[in-house]
Amino acid sequence: MEEPDWTSPPSSPAAAASPSPTLPRRKRRKKQFPGMIPLSRVRILRNPPSSSSSDRPQPQQALLYDPPPPRSAAIRRRGRPPSSALRLSRDLDVEALIAAAAGFPIDSLTEEEIHDAVIPSLGATAQLSYIAVRNHIVSRWRSDPSLWLTESQALESIRTEHHGLVVVAYSFLLRHGYINFGLAPAILSAPPRQPPSLPAPAVIIIGAGLAGLSAARHLLSLGFKVAVLEGRCRPGGRVYTKRMHSSSAEFPNVTAAVDLGGSVLTGINGNPLAVLARQLGLPLHKVRDICPLYLPDGRPVDSDIDDRMEATYNQILEKVCQLRQTVCDELGAAVDASLGTALEVFGKAHEIATSGEERMLFDWHLANLEYANAALLSDLSMVFWDQDDPYEMGGDHCFIPGGNGRFVHALAENIPIFYGRTVTSVNYGCDGVLVYTNTGQAFRGDMALCTVPLGVLKKGSIQFKPELPVKKQEAIKRLGFGLLNKVALLFPYTFWDSSRDTFGHLTENSDQRGEFFLFYSYTSVAGGPLLIALVAGESAIEFEKTPPKDCVEKCLEVLRKIFTPKGVQVPNPLEAVCTRWGTDRFTHGSYSYVTVGASGDDYDILSESVGDGRLFFAGEATNRRYPATMHGAMLSGFREAANIEKTARKRAQKPSESGNDIKMVDVGDNDLDDLFRVADTSFGGFSVIYDPASPNESSASLVRVQIGGREPDSKSGFLYGLVSRNNVMELAVMDGDEERLSALDRDFGRKLVNRTSLGIEGEALIVRIKEARSHNNRNKEAANEV
Repeated sequence: MEEPDWTSPPSSPAAAASPSPTLPRRKRRKKQFPGMIPLSRVRILRNPPSSSSSDRPQPQQALLYDPPPPRSAAIRRRGRPPSSALRLSRDLDVEALIAAAAGFPIDSLTEEEIHDAVIPSLGATAQLSYIAVRNHIVSRWRSDPSLWLTESQALESIRTEHHGLVVVAYSFLLRHGYINFGLAPAILSAPPRQPPSLPAPAVIIIGAGLAGLSAARHLLSLGFKVAVLEGRCRPGGRVYTKRMHSSSAEFPNVTAAVDLGGSVLTGINGNPLAVLARQLGLPLHKVRDICPLYLPDGRPVDSDIDDRMEATYNQILEKVCQLRQTVCDELGAAVDASLGTALEVFGKAHEIATSGEERMLFDWHLANLEYANAALLSDLSMVFWDQDDPYEMGGDHCFIPGGNGRFVHALAENIPIFYGRTVTSVNYGCDGVLVYTNTGQAFRGDMALCTVPLGVLKKGSIQFKPELPVKKQEAIKRLGFGLLNKVALLFPYTFWDSSRDTFGHLTENSDQRGEFFLFYSYTSVAGGPLLIALVAGESAIEFEKTPPKDCVEKCLEVLRKIFTPKGVQVPNPLEAVCTRWGTDRFTHGSYSYVTVGASGDDYDILSESVGDGRLFFAGEATNRRYPATMHGAMLSGFREAANIEKTARKRAQKPSESGNDIKMVDVGDNDLDDLFRVADTSFGGFSVIYDPASPNESSASLVRVQIGGREPDSKSGFLYGLVSRNNVMELAVMDGDEERLSALDRDFGRKLVNRTSLGIEGEALIVRIKEARSHNNRNKEAANEV
């Protein structure tokens, strides 16, 4: 398939003039990581390069925290090659910075490292050395993620006495998906690791979004069997790139790719999606942060008023943060209030926004805050609304030319995904999981990973048996799942200033402050003249109650008020799309937020496994550090794949246990009785149904064997197996069932099992058979009607 041209189309001659160069740059405020130490003090001692210089560092055994070299020393060395000690110091600073960007604390272990007992005791010299070794391995692979970093390569720069730490750190980083992950050819061609047990454990993954896809890929690399159940007919979940086309004869070739869901890579430093982009050779387009604002009548906002109100907004928000600190110090975090209420109180107390233009500007910043959280300010927790800020990915915010669907389809390639399978219930117990879908099929596995959006869990669309623990149910209720909608407009040409990625629109009515308050220009990344209007806050809710045609007309009215006074004609769009994430039955919203009374702890509770390690949870709403982000979803998939591997390894080391756990509900043979009434072939006590999707002689067939001469209607008298077509033909010519049963085990290496033990491959074959039968029946009905 030919690669589309992502360059911008020529602008219309009537394109708007560039806004004033004095426009403010609108950036999110950053916060210092609590307890962060200066990178200049992080040191590790590896084998120094050979040198006769007297300033060569002497061999030492541990990582040290040394003060930075004196300024005078640095000045004296100006113009001279740096000493080996100084070069080492700089290397270590860089490695620590790269590891910190990937999510590792500067001077301590992660919770996962502590749980995995990577060192014998915390706080000892070994911990400092381990941290330095871990940072080195992470930074080395990140320097070129197109390659597979081997353990021997990781050992190259480390002194012999620390090789044990390298082995431990390398194993941890590999299992948890911090290195050697992604879509580079060297990564994809690497053989899977030895599974925790044989046969390999089977995992049912519910949902083919970024969390489900990343977990599936990582589990396959760890040697597991995987099946992904997806209710939609496409992968990606809330990451959805749609190709828009012109239906106009005048502009027949205008097309563009639009992200209707997740769109912005929010920080590329350490972002796993940025790693994928590098591996796939995808360019990154930095979202330029100059954002002109326009009044309702189309006039540009006065720059002085704009600067003053932005500063005022930040000051008010800072005062709210100071208030919450005081409240927490005096009364504890249990006392919470609405962020919206706090902002309103401070706004009135300081008499801000005295003029109409000032009030509209302040409303615009509030709408932007509601967009960032996909929530009404009245619902946001004053204490914990920004609990994830200390972990925010650094670096530029970027678009992927062609859309994030390029990630999705690359991740989904060669993954066993069953589309159109909406999960209705999950049974879990000591002997595994049984996942039922809307098609009446059941998928059995050793473990299951649920990655559905929080909105689906809040809606109760999936029935869990037994019910989820009360603690988890309460966390699901407490956390919020908000709403953000978009209007995507494909135009015949670019009439706006495409050198700006964003521009904003102010409203007179505070209740409608989030309606088309921000426009994204996608022209430089979509392959066509495309604008996206955002709808946030209360307006996002009302938006879904309004017919799409009316929404589009209202959006065009806003654009015409902005551009018509400039002498620029706004043409009718060639195609328009309005999202409806709130009423989408597979999401029931956009992304999570912390409500009044909730906290970051609820994300952790939501991520906990249940059923003694049988049912796991992933998704952005299970990631305390990176909620409401695409990379947060992806990282949660890696996290749970590692947790599943760890659980399976522990289970493999224990003898089979029988206790008071809930036993798996037996699905029985009832769903196969109708199928085998019309078998493709029968001989003796054997009945066979071929795979309708493959006529190949090596393809698997479903075999049912009647045992003990019982009545055919007795479902307890049958065993099942998967046998190739050519082996079925050999069985058919044998003399008697005893010879056939012996040949199954002796010659073909096949075991007969009960209905509930056919595994993922068997359940998948049953699904294909049922679909083919259903399709044939529909065709017969249609023919009869004719």
